[in-house]
Amino acid sequence: MTAAAVVLENLMKPWNVQVDSTANLAGAVADAAAKDDKERQEDGREPLRRKPELRRLPAAEANPSVTLTPWEVLHALGRATVLSRQGAGRGLAEHWGCLKYCQALEGSTGKYMVLSAEGLNPRRHYKTVQSGELGIGFALAVAERVVRKRYPGHMVSVVDADIALQAGWALTGKDVRRRDWVRLRPDFFLEAWKPGEPSKVIPLACKGTHGKTPYVYTQLANASAQVEAVHVGPWNQTPVLVTSTELLGQGGITVHVLHAPGDGSLAVALDDVAADAGRALDDLNIYPDVRIPDPDGGEEQRVSGFQVPPEKFVWFRRALARAGAAGLMGFTGGGEPTAQYLTKRQGRRHFEGFTHAGTGIIQDVDVEIDGVTFVGTDHVFRLNGTRVEAFSGLAEDLFHHLRDGRVEQYRRDAHALRSSWRSTRFVDGWDGPVSLHEDGSIMAMSLLPEPRRRHRARQRV
Repeated sequence: MTAAAVVLENLMKPWNVQVDSTANLAGAVADAAAKDDKERQEDGREPLRRKPELRRLPAAEANPSVTLTPWEVLHALGRATVLSRQGAGRGLAEHWGCLKYCQALEGSTGKYMVLSAEGLNPRRHYKTVQSGELGIGFALAVAERVVRKRYPGHMVSVVDADIALQAGWALTGKDVRRRDWVRLRPDFFLEAWKPGEPSKVIPLACKGTHGKTPYVYTQLANASAQVEAVHVGPWNQTPVLVTSTELLGQGGITVHVLHAPGDGSLAVALDDVAADAGRALDDLNIYPDVRIPDPDGGEEQRVSGFQVPPEKFVWFRRALARAGAAGLMGFTGGGEPTAQYLTKRQGRRHFEGFTHAGTGIIQDVDVEIDGVTFVGTDHVFRLNGTRVEAFSGLAEDLFHHLRDGRVEQYRRDAHALRSSWRSTRFVDGWDGPVSLHEDGSIMAMSLLPEPRRRHRARQRV
């Protein structure tokens, strides 16, 4: 077996990832927040506004560990970062950056996932990037499981918070005047949705660290300020999740997670034409403040942040659904199909036209696995000298719905199919790792045959 084949086999192996959500953790985070507030006051700085009453997960939602394959973690990372625009892809296949971690994760003798020798040996400046990106992958893998338990029968969409918020508030550029409120915001929104029912919105802030456990407490204290910045409806009635992934934890990788309860419902009349996510979205200019009621019935306090009032629920539901659709289209490799779901301020132009070599490629690969056809794009590269192909895409029928702007039809069909994806294993239909999400997105990798090569004759001198 070649070295590349070993890597692909390891990517498919399930390992346990520890989950820490205890009252002791909540207490340690509260102490870290109090310490930070005291230091800020001593330095003449204003203390951060934090989500009050972070606590451990309810017993029904918390497990001491979850079982994941490294490939599932990379799929979660790729799906989440496809609209980030941090690479040179100019809106096409940003998610392929997750493949640099193909050899960073392995299992220990105790059946727990750990960093491999390669994962433990990054360049110093690279450690922050590694912990941050892997922190996203592990956080989403755990958080999605928590939300599915909390809302049985619901699908869970991961939406880049920057993309969703930019449609209502200017976060960058010359229009931004108050940068104090821009800096702190969640990393993602988890939208739990079910056709015919109001969506539930859960802001998520996720961190990662190579440091010791006490640094986790500081990270979670900072994350509590990020999620406090967003309120759906009245102040402090939005549920949140904060996570910190400890990559060098005792016994393996550990995801530390806390939550604050709330409703977070986008209560809209779903038969309202304006609620149809297929309708184009306009950029708004919502005033950047959060209204905190006075407990004694006095005048409310107005602080900087992002608050979605009830009269904007219909708009915000469309903003979340369309941002989710844009992420799925980006994951399948298309620029123009992605752009249709974004506003000007969300970066529509970034995904339009031939702005970079390769952006004209629009979902040009069909792959059939176990009788299911997926449409998407591929990426061919060498892994330990061996040619391999990575593929990302969406189930064909679901892809056609989103390509043609039928977001609501996509949601109805994706929800109906979710149990069939859950039971699919693709053991015999693909020679390599496969990860399939309930949203119909797939990421797979396989070995490629080496091409015949023509050797140039040596010229005599």
